[in-house]
Amino acid sequence: MGGRLAEVFDLVGPLYRRAQRRVEHDVPAEGLSVGVRAVLNMLHGQGPMTVPQMGRAQALSRQFVQRMVNEAAARNLVESIPNPAHRKSSLIRLTGDGRDVISAVLDRERAVLRRAGDDLTDDDIAGCVRVLSSLLRLLDDVDMD
Repeated sequence: MGGRLAEVFDLVGPLYRRAQRRVEHDVPAEGLSVGVRAVLNMLHGQGPMTVPQMGRAQALSRQFVQRMVNEAAARNLVESIPNPAHRKSSLIRLTGDGRDVISAVLDRERAVLRRAGDDLTDDDIAGCVRVLSSLLRLLDDVDMD
């Protein structure tokens, strides 16, 4: 089983790098970096979050996420709002412009993914998600800060 799981790791790296290049190629209209796109996507899916929460969710350093948030804020794609749970750690949320931009990016990406998934079943995808989630949990102890 370990050898087969190693095959998954061997595919994940090239898949990630190709997906990253695709994002960089496809988002010039919005002028988004991969990092800003990731922040906008997280906020789109999760709602307002703190910078540390975003870092933990994506296994990224808090400092990197802060730079991406600052870049997005400079373009009026996100804004800071008070955090009722923690006075010193603001919540970051999408602005109207941020929602529009990430919605356009996601719509284009979904169109590409629909073509890629033509020969896959729901069970295929569920199995893939289960395996990748298990591997991600295996590495939960890796600290990003």
